[in-house]
Amino acid sequence: MSNVQSQNEQTDKIYEKAIKIRLQYPDSAINLLNKSYEKYIQKSDTLKAIYSILNQSEIYENNAKYAKSYEILWKAVIMLDNSKKESLKSVLYHRLGRIFSYHKREKESVKYLKKALNIQKGIMEDNNFSKAALVPYYYSLVATYRELKKDKLTEAYLDSCYMYYKDKESLMDKSFIDFEKACQLIKTDSRKAIKLLDELYPWFKDNSPTYLVLFNKYKGDAYLATSNLNESEKCYLEALKISKEYNSHVDFTALIYQQLSKLYATKGNYKLAFENLNKEKELDQTVFDIRSERNQNHIEIKNEYLIEKQKQNQLLQEQYLKQLEQEDKIKNLQRIVLLISIVFIIGIGFSYVKRLRYKHTSERRMLEMSKELEIKKKNEMLEVKNRELATSALQIIEKDELLKMLKNKIETSGTDKSKVQQINNVLRTISISNNKNWEEFKLRFVDVNKEFYDKIFELFPKLSQGDQKICALIKLNFSSKDMAKLLGISVESVHTSRHRIRKKMNLDRSINLEDFINSI
Repeated sequence: MSNVQSQNEQTDKIYEKAIKIRLQYPDSAINLLNKSYEKYIQKSDTLKAIYSILNQSEIYENNAKYAKSYEILWKAVIMLDNSKKESLKSVLYHRLGRIFSYHKREKESVKYLKKALNIQKGIMEDNNFSKAALVPYYYSLVATYRELKKDKLTEAYLDSCYMYYKDKESLMDKSFIDFEKACQLIKTDSRKAIKLLDELYPWFKDNSPTYLVLFNKYKGDAYLATSNLNESEKCYLEALKISKEYNSHVDFTALIYQQLSKLYATKGNYKLAFENLNKEKELDQTVFDIRSERNQNHIEIKNEYLIEKQKQNQLLQEQYLKQLEQEDKIKNLQRIVLLISIVFIIGIGFSYVKRLRYKHTSERRMLEMSKELEIKKKNEMLEVKNRELATSALQIIEKDELLKMLKNKIETSGTDKSKVQQINNVLRTISISNNKNWEEFKLRFVDVNKEFYDKIFELFPKLSQGDQKICALIKLNFSSKDMAKLLGISVESVHTSRHRIRKKMNLDRSINLEDFINSI
């Protein structure tokens, strides 16, 4: 076995021995616990060192040395100040709250007890523990409000104890909760309270004999309420005997002497009543009065730790404010840099978008101009070709006129019949050639004005070929006379054709046919 392990076992044995003798020999137990505390501190075992403190505090409390208990508990609080051991913090605050309650310091007592309860609630939620773990903390509030004689609050927290209590899950036995219930029953049904206390007595005798000081005191109160003075006296005397035997709940004995004084006065034994009243006052002054040397420091609550803690908090607050100011300056600088960056990015973005827009607009304008030029060029080419077609058509007309004139001259002159026959054959050939010329003209017109031809056919499918010829010649700006010559029909026939075309196109009289056809 190593030397370190051997020392650890020796320290643990000192601690265990102190626990065993704490009721019979409290002073010796405190010395042993203090020794174990120092050894645990040397080995940096904070957890066990705090348990040594808690047990010392409990012994001081049982002997009504609350100033000592208070002082040593704050030592543990300082040790846990920056620790994450929340469960131990809740225990310490719970014990501090109970010490304040003994002196009827309700505000401080409830503050620490509720602080302990809230810490335990946080532990329970973080670790998904059962709410049964809250029962001891609710129980402390029950006991505190019972001592402060605030029945409504006592009953409210007592209900919480019963609500959350579960066998094998709660950290305390249900007998303690039932005891508090019996204490409340004394005010409404003393006999029922006595019956419940009788049922609970065996458990307290076997498991918590020191608690019988409180048990017998309240049982005596119950008998006193039923005017059973003899049984009440027995209970009070038994409570004093147990307190002396275990050196426990010394502070509570003052209340017992007070009750005995009332009991003996009721019996008419004023001597014993006076004696017990003096004992109650003497004990009350020793335990609670501000003149008591051992409790004076506790009553005044002159705690150097709290003063130092306030200084530390103030210093931390000042440092925190300076840090905040520095952070604000840095944040403001960051905001300025960010704002400048955003403005710069927006400027670049705006310039880029503007450039893209300008480029797009320029390209669009170029395309539009190119398209316009292309259309213009196409129109010019179309116009040129149409002029060529018109010229060609006029040449055909002139040729036809010439041929007709020649034919007439030949027919009027007396010529040999055999030659006349030959001339007629030539004229027929010319006529056929003219038809070919027209077909060639038509093909060339359709090729040049294909879009016009397709569109007019699409819009007016009922137009005949003759109508289409008229429309083509109108497109070439031919007059009715030239149309008649080219087509070999009369001018009246041209006018009739134009009228028929207007009707098929369903044109109003106000619309000019030439303008309409040229717009297609």
